[in-house]
Amino acid sequence: MKFVDEFRNKKDIKKFSQKIHEIMPDTKVSIMEVCGTHTQSFHRFGLERLMPENLRLIAGPGCPVCVSTQDYIDKAIQLSKNNTIILTFGDMLRVPGTDTSLERQRAEGSDVRVVYSAWDSLKIARNNPTKKVIFLAVGFETTAPTFALTLQAAKKEKINNLFFFSALKLIPPAMEALVFDRQIKIDGFLCPGHVSTIIGAKAYEFISKKYKVACCIAGFEPLDILEGIYLLLLQIIQKKSKVDNQYARVVKREGNQKAKVIINEVFKISDATWRGLGEIPQSGLSLRDEFSSLDIEKVMHLNIEHKKLNKKLRKCRCGEVLKGIIEPFECSLFKKVCQPANPYGPCMVSSEGACNVYYRYR
Repeated sequence: MKFVDEFRNKKDIKKFSQKIHEIMPDTKVSIMEVCGTHTQSFHRFGLERLMPENLRLIAGPGCPVCVSTQDYIDKAIQLSKNNTIILTFGDMLRVPGTDTSLERQRAEGSDVRVVYSAWDSLKIARNNPTKKVIFLAVGFETTAPTFALTLQAAKKEKINNLFFFSALKLIPPAMEALVFDRQIKIDGFLCPGHVSTIIGAKAYEFISKKYKVACCIAGFEPLDILEGIYLLLLQIIQKKSKVDNQYARVVKREGNQKAKVIINEVFKISDATWRGLGEIPQSGLSLRDEFSSLDIEKVMHLNIEHKKLNKKLRKCRCGEVLKGIIEPFECSLFKKVCQPANPYGPCMVSSEGACNVYYRYR
């Protein structure tokens, strides 16, 4: 396949693996791949078998579905019970709430629909003028521009029955929070490729300069990932932290300026709560006041009863997996009862979730 085969060449992969072994220090090194797609590619291609034993690759909180809080899921389920149309990307359907899920709620008669683009919400709202159409806006900086454009179009067209329930989050503040966490020690970050196309390499420079942690943006093919790890190890060995850009064919230092302008026109930076990481200051995106009429939390009072999770769900250690404190197989539920067909937490639901990846490829 054009432009793909060159990044999957077995001889080149073995050569890069050998280069990693040659420069690997004797001490233990921990590198976190922030993006869920990196985690998926790393294990899908069996790259863990090519790594030195003292190199630990940690799956980070780079799965937007996984880091959405229990409170957000429960509120989305509550909204689905109010004679509304709920629009969501596929992974959100099966994430367990405290009592049920959107998938089960749909089976009981709620109108919950899977869409592939935020833009689809405009047509659905036009075709259902008597119903509140609510889009579950979950994602990182990558999807924020499409949500922003859709919101601008809805406001311009005066579509009064379309609303957004935002759980959009920002990656760099979460990375900073992980650096501060004493339970884990991160020597380097394999920075997310998709997010970086929007925010640019410059967005991570404060981490390398202020905290002296190595950073490298990498693509998602085997050679991309191996070269990214190699560049990180060079920084760690030389004790010269910076932001390397292995994915320069796509990512620029300043990012996508037009996309960033569009995001800023619609959203403002706000505090956000992450599953497993808790509240992180200035790590979320909420709608600006001029778009408040499209914010479902401003239109409907969402007051849910906070119930205790049942005994089995309380055993789910998804939060610890997202922080890199444990690996999925260290959770007592993993594979025994928690499986893709019967998920107990979002890390097993999403294809980018660490538990789902380990189940399929490890």
